Amino acid sequence: MSDALSALRLPWKVKMMLTAIAVGTDICCRRDVSVNRFLANLMDFKSPPLKKPKNGVKSFDVTVDVSRNLWFRLYAPTSESMSESLPLIFYFHGGGFVYMAPDSKLLDDFCQSLAREIHAVVISVNYRLAPEHHCPCQYEDSFDVLKFIDGDGSSFEGLPANVDLKRCFVAGDSAGGNIAHHMILKSGEHGFRELEIIGLIAIQPFFGGEERTESEIRLLKAPLSTIDRTDWYWKAFLPEGFDRDHPSVNIFGPKSVDISKVRFPAIKVLVGGLDPLIDWQKRYYEGLKKSGKEAYLTEYPNAFHSFYGFPELPEWPEFIKDVADFIAAQCSKKSS
Repeated sequence: MSDALSALRLPWKVKMMLTAIAVGTDICCRRDVSVNRFLANLMDFKSPPLKKPKNGVKSFDVTVDVSRNLWFRLYAPTSESMSESLPLIFYFHGGGFVYMAPDSKLLDDFCQSLAREIHAVVISVNYRLAPEHHCPCQYEDSFDVLKFIDGDGSSFEGLPANVDLKRCFVAGDSAGGNIAHHMILKSGEHGFRELEIIGLIAIQPFFGGEERTESEIRLLKAPLSTIDRTDWYWKAFLPEGFDRDHPSVNIFGPKSVDISKVRFPAIKVLVGGLDPLIDWQKRYYEGLKKSGKEAYLTEYPNAFHSFYGFPELPEWPEFIKDVADFIAAQCSKKSS
């Protein structure tokens, strides 16, 4: 165990939450790579959309495809002047592709914070979950929401009139960061009518490979993202017969696709020093740079995987400011 990990001091409420999530995850993940979905749903506390604005934010749900349970929750700040245009963030949640949804309380609280603190419209996507639905279902669902907003869905009731579809960002945490990357790859093969994606925000993105990295071995006892859990998630996510060097997992690995000619927006990669996945995340950043992309890396030395879900932590306000500054910088470049 690293010295920093052994010295990590967390508020008791955070410790209790992390313990509950870890225990619940391990109970629900069966050895045959199936999920006890009944128990998982019992432990996933839900939050309804905000019928009345709360702390300067309103939210509501929109269905895209009933047959796939494809929907999203839209958050919008209420304190901004309608004359001021707002950027749009498509947000893809984490949970190893297996857990969580836009109405999960932790995620709902987080997206409310993004809309409030960054002064942006946030669309949080409910994609189908593994192992009931393998890759690429999660990518297909997420991209269909982008196409929905770009098409007739851009005029649905409730979409703020001052949202700027030319200042869009794709963002996600953990598995959602993986999805955000693949949304850019799919965008390169699709011509949007209205949307323009000007930034990618990858928050501790979930990547991996067959190799065991130094950080995976050194941080064996880190909260949440242990090797055993991440291995299980990849088995649940990938189609049968594929290993962790699949191009959806190992972005710059031996089976990866060449992205050098794919048009990418600016990318912000945010990592934690106590996250076992940090080596994969840094390789992602380095691969982007080598491919000629405009990429930025921010590291929080004492942050574990999913730290951003806990406003009690000292890194949280710094994290929010870093995301807000990146969005503001890209919007400013778009305007100039």
